[in-house]
Amino acid sequence: MTTAANDCFTPAGELMKLDAALALLAQRIKPVAGVETVPLARALERTLAETLKAERDVPPHDNAAVDGFAVRFADVAADGETRLPVTGRVAAGHPLERPARPGEALRIFTGAPVPEGIDTIVMQENCRLEGETVVFGPGLRAGVNTRRRGEDVRAGDIILEEGVRLRPQEIGLAASVGRATLAVRTPLRAAVFSTGDEVRDPGSPAPDGCIYDANRYVVGGLLAGLGCAVTDLGILPDSLAAVREALERAAADHHLIVTSGGISLGDEDHVRAAVEALGRLHLWRLAIKPGRPLALGQVGGAVFAGLPGNPVAAMVTFLRIVRPVILALAGRRDTAPRFYKVRTAFAYRKKVGRREFLRAHLVTDAAGEPRAVKYAADGSGILTSMVAADGLVELPEWMEAVKEGDAVDFLPFAEVFR
Repeated sequence: MTTAANDCFTPAGELMKLDAALALLAQRIKPVAGVETVPLARALERTLAETLKAERDVPPHDNAAVDGFAVRFADVAADGETRLPVTGRVAAGHPLERPARPGEALRIFTGAPVPEGIDTIVMQENCRLEGETVVFGPGLRAGVNTRRRGEDVRAGDIILEEGVRLRPQEIGLAASVGRATLAVRTPLRAAVFSTGDEVRDPGSPAPDGCIYDANRYVVGGLLAGLGCAVTDLGILPDSLAAVREALERAAADHHLIVTSGGISLGDEDHVRAAVEALGRLHLWRLAIKPGRPLALGQVGGAVFAGLPGNPVAAMVTFLRIVRPVILALAGRRDTAPRFYKVRTAFAYRKKVGRREFLRAHLVTDAAGEPRAVKYAADGSGILTSMVAADGLVELPEWMEAVKEGDAVDFLPFAEVFR
């Protein structure tokens, strides 16, 4: 990352807007994850590292969409009942070894290849058998109940682009064209640690003045959800030497280092000093709430992300700023989250010129439409609010107030926790 030291400011010296920061990051962050070839069963939730082109049609032949009787539409009576002798049977994987003959019907099953000369299939529910004769009534349309060769994929089509996340449907699509392996990005190696003489691990004693470390578990979980291989470096004391040693060691074999707290200007904020001594620190003083301070930089070959110490601010800045960085490093194309428009069930006033994130859960109103309900306590240390919320209402810089019933942008946690 090559961001200049004053990139966090506009020319007028104002705090940088979020969209400008994200655009700058998108220009400067390049994939660093390696590439490996894995079987389909191991490719789930990985990032595709190749563009996939189909080498065959899907389906590879016309086939039956239902169980029934295969006929030529030319043999169907224009009015009244149609009566045709049943002269053969076609099942999936067992094609008829001859073309269909005029005036006959063939018993056929779902997925079976449609014989040459057949263009229509009658559902068995619409037929009756009289001995070896099938009988069905009028109203049949030509071509019904058949799946055509190549109606899903044509040979030569690009079916998956490099950089997509491989969900079950992408894995299935690759399988449908015969691929047994895929080239995927290797997991990013991410190191996480907390700092502070007052911070304790859960399960250990916490004397007066001490707190249990929630952020390290939150951040580690967010990283793991994005497919990173996470190394937990534990809790470091308020010591410049200890922090510097941990950073130097982590940078040697990790793509990414993520911490929370210790990046302000206080005497005990050693993370900032250690990063500046070992590499470059770009303090992105963004016009957002919650979210200051946030630091991005580089230590050796590793990208450094220093999150705020308050847990809600740490999560919000991770989801909106650090997550796109991680996805870009991992080779993903879809780095921007997807927002949805919902109407509010609350009123709120905000500061103009600042992007604000409100924790909210969704309820259904009398008309069956979703409404966002703001969590009552909005302090950046209220982690219970993130448990209760379904996502974040994001209010743009120009907005001064929200009235009940206004349409706002809503970011579901389900869109960004992966």
